[in-house]
Amino acid sequence: MTRRLDTRSNWITLQILPKCRYKCFRRQTVIDSCIAGFKELEAFGFEFGEMGFPLDHAHLALNLPKKYSMQDALVMLKGHSAKRIFAEHPGFRKRYPRNSFWSQYEYHQSIGWKSKEEAENYIRNQLKHHNVQIIDDRQQKLQPFVAERDTSTPARA
Repeated sequence: MTRRLDTRSNWITLQILPKCRYKCFRRQTVIDSCIAGFKELEAFGFEFGEMGFPLDHAHLALNLPKKYSMQDALVMLKGHSAKRIFAEHPGFRKRYPRNSFWSQYEYHQSIGWKSKEEAENYIRNQLKHHNVQIIDDRQQKLQPFVAERDTSTPARA
């Protein structure tokens, strides 16, 4: 007996909020941690499109595998991303002492009636829509340099 692959797409747009709508996505390192937590779910068949992080919520386009319900997917998304954020940013435990980063609110909408490109364009333009700039606090790499000849001492012949 051969198994058939499920080729149907289940693309949805999803909006989730942190508790109390704190403006926790103003730094790029926090956004990177959250994205890394989401990307851990690619091993379970999740497929991610565009992601946008205005200051106090997250938008993402997601192809949800058919074997997971929307509620199961939310638990997995919120759980993996919160664990990753708390592990990489220990100061968040001061603001969220009960280890509960995400609020219960979520909004999801199927992309069936509108094109995927329009939905991803909407997500891509969220920073402009909210008139927000993200602080890039990632550690920068120094350019390698070559030491020059020492000019403080006279050259010996």
